[in-house]
Amino acid sequence: MISNESIEQLKSRLDIIDVVSSYIELRKSGANFKAPCPFHDEKSPSFVVSPSKQIYHCFGCGASGDSISFVMDYEKLNYPEAIEKLASQYNFSLQYTQASKQKKHSKLLQKLSEYYQTLLTHNNQALTYLQERGIFESSIEKFELGYAPSSNQTIEFIQKNMFSTAEAVELGAIGQQDTRLYARFIERIIFPIYSVSAHLVGFGGRTISGHQAKYVNSPQTKIFNKSRLLYAYHLAKQSIYAKKEIIIVEGYMDVIMLHQAGFTQAVATLGTALTSEHLPLIRKSDAKVILAYDGDNAGINAAIKASKMLSASGIDGGVVIFKDGLDPADMVHHGKSQELVTLFRHAHPLIEFVIDTIILHYDLKNPKDKERALQEVLSYLKTLSPLLQEEYQIYTASKFGLNPAFVKIAKSGNMNKTDFKSSYKDIWELSIIKTILVHPEFLNQIIEVIDPGQFRFHAQELALAIKGEVKSSILMAVLVDDEIIPFENYEELKKELATFLINYYNKEFNKVQLQQDISFEQKAFKIRKIRDKIAILKKGESNKEN
Repeated sequence: MISNESIEQLKSRLDIIDVVSSYIELRKSGANFKAPCPFHDEKSPSFVVSPSKQIYHCFGCGASGDSISFVMDYEKLNYPEAIEKLASQYNFSLQYTQASKQKKHSKLLQKLSEYYQTLLTHNNQALTYLQERGIFESSIEKFELGYAPSSNQTIEFIQKNMFSTAEAVELGAIGQQDTRLYARFIERIIFPIYSVSAHLVGFGGRTISGHQAKYVNSPQTKIFNKSRLLYAYHLAKQSIYAKKEIIIVEGYMDVIMLHQAGFTQAVATLGTALTSEHLPLIRKSDAKVILAYDGDNAGINAAIKASKMLSASGIDGGVVIFKDGLDPADMVHHGKSQELVTLFRHAHPLIEFVIDTIILHYDLKNPKDKERALQEVLSYLKTLSPLLQEEYQIYTASKFGLNPAFVKIAKSGNMNKTDFKSSYKDIWELSIIKTILVHPEFLNQIIEVIDPGQFRFHAQELALAIKGEVKSSILMAVLVDDEIIPFENYEELKKELATFLINYYNKEFNKVQLQQDISFEQKAFKIRKIRDKIAILKKGESNKEN
């Protein structure tokens, strides 16, 4: 943890005009500065920054705070992350109450990344490859691309800079077989991989000298979990929140080229399929998800799997499948950025994509095939919420050339409304419930901030878990479901709870704003209470007020 004394010392160095103007353009207005508010759309500036009081306030949306809260809101960071971001910008060394392995690890990887970046500037073969792929010099700098040399050169660099080889092995920078050390990245273009909070945690590498594996990633480490991270999320985060859209592609090059073309909300999975472990990260922005995958069998299968998972989790979005051997990077390189705009705007909705793709695998002229196709579609629909099932009855019937009533009868013959509800799984909510079951020591902390009424889909399960009714069949099903992963670390759990509650209170805030049956004073009071709760949560104090 960052010491309080260190935080106060940093605060004394901060100037709100410097901080805010590094993000948006400020204009002098009397004793203060003004600008269009960065937190909501407006034409006339109502965002005021006071240098004397060291605060900002928007008279349009009510956003207000100091330098730290501005960075928190603008960068979508929690309180400690914003402190670390500002400390880095001001070249201020924070003091921690406990030794931080993350800092030590990041220093080794950061130095190695800087070394790789320097080598790239002198490697004509790697630079030529990037230029031929259409990557600008500005993108090389933005994404901090580098070049990994021979195995011996990397190991020598690590040793000369007084880093321990044991630490390098632990972080996945080098490998060890018996007593032999070897670099994991040899003669490859390097793509640094950052965590959500912009800490360097690993690398991806693309061969340019004919290695058997075209791409390799850092192995799983204490700070790098490829199934939870998305490449370039730290760069795309602001656009994702602003546009309420996230484009997920399959490759590093796709991300870089899409950013060049203005699609700065693009990210990529790290050599793995989209998994349920990605859902908490995706949920944070409440964004629409666009899956942009290759048109080969692997790409289509990955799109189906991801679409099923996202739609079953209540996430909205669509699918774009690229044909004729092209991918997003190729389209940008060939000057087809405007076509991409159209493709993303008219992406195939997730649920329709799944239904349509299932049907393509069957011959509907064959009665038996038609029956099997219908059963597969209905099995998929069973994973959705009851409302969506009702909505897609007519769509399904039209695809099969059937009367909608028949589809409804076919569904109700095998399942009822209760079945529908219990078949839908919200992985995040179930992860909290499973955490209570396997880590009862976290129960008090969880019930201090969440009650069953705040869960959209699994309020009954949460209530049972709080009561300790572990022998309930519903909770037994949660315990044995390997797809549901409990939170093992309380700090991670605390952050997830805070994010959940911020989203929950933001929705409550919107509801209050739309209320017509209460007085102005009542509405103002409710809004102020909700804003206070959100502010506390953003500072990491997830204490629920009764």
